[in-house]
Amino acid sequence: MKKIILIGTLVLLVSCAKTFLPKEEPTTNSATFELFWKDFDLHYSLFDVRNIDWDALYSSYQPRVNEELSETEFWNLLASLIENLDDSHTVLYDGKGNSYRSGYALNEQSIAEISEELIRTTYVEALKEVSSEEQLAYGKIKGKNIGYIYLGVMDGQNPASIHSILEEFSNVEAILLDVRQNTGGDDRYAAAIAKAFSDGEHLIYSVATRNGPSHDDFDAQKNYYTAYDASQIFSKPVVVLTDRKTISAGEIFLLHMKSFKNVIQIGDTTAGDFSTVSNMRFLPNGWHYRYSIQKFLLPNGESLDGVGHIPDVYVKNTVEHIAAKEDKVIDTALEYVLETYGID
Repeated sequence: MKKIILIGTLVLLVSCAKTFLPKEEPTTNSATFELFWKDFDLHYSLFDVRNIDWDALYSSYQPRVNEELSETEFWNLLASLIENLDDSHTVLYDGKGNSYRSGYALNEQSIAEISEELIRTTYVEALKEVSSEEQLAYGKIKGKNIGYIYLGVMDGQNPASIHSILEEFSNVEAILLDVRQNTGGDDRYAAAIAKAFSDGEHLIYSVATRNGPSHDDFDAQKNYYTAYDASQIFSKPVVVLTDRKTISAGEIFLLHMKSFKNVIQIGDTTAGDFSTVSNMRFLPNGWHYRYSIQKFLLPNGESLDGVGHIPDVYVKNTVEHIAAKEDKVIDTALEYVLETYGID
């Protein structure tokens, strides 16, 4: 009898549990779009800097959303919406290995406009890799008293490795510091590398984080300065080489380097994507995304987001140059140090 009562009670409890469990609302394209748009509206940091009318984009895109859209069509619609931001820190993921990165077309195109093999075989004697660091390599330009450093990402175990390289380069007359295809990483790592070339402490930028519902709600700006150590500095001419895929912490590195009197930038304009990125955000249909949450401002109050670092000497490679075994960016840099400093 007790068993019967117990079983009956369990059935009743399970039935009640089913009754009181909240019903899951079906995931609709319309609801997902509203969540997506509103989250950007409340937290994205660069509407004003990039001159984006987010409300106007809502008016343009919302009428196109309906439940007849296939998954692919709805994906393409959201991708098209964020493409208006032209911000490669804004990325949409489908959870199946596919992603869409805003404003990435020129960055992606530049991948074929540089060749590591060409640099190794034609331009640099015995390019050496630093094992503790990510994509840090160096060597001397063939037939010249000029050093070459390639820095492909702002990440690694020991940024002080740069000092060992500079010790080997103590007798060179100039350095080409190549940050083409530098996809960013840690701003602190960028600052530590730049310190080895610093000529003093300079205010270079400030950062403010979006913290309220209005597009102009930001916390107090935090100022950032170049670091300086007179005992560890390379003060001879430095040419920084850039392209469209010099991004994020790679561009923060340029903020440091371009404040030094002995540094010049040669190459293509950088990506113009400086901001810190949000934690992952999630949509009810299983997709997820990230976006920019800060704005970086120069000491004069201007922003390079959406603009990038414009080089002192503009030159870019083409696929045809690479096929012809020519790196016009390196060639132009070598011509510059010869004409400006008499260094060959």
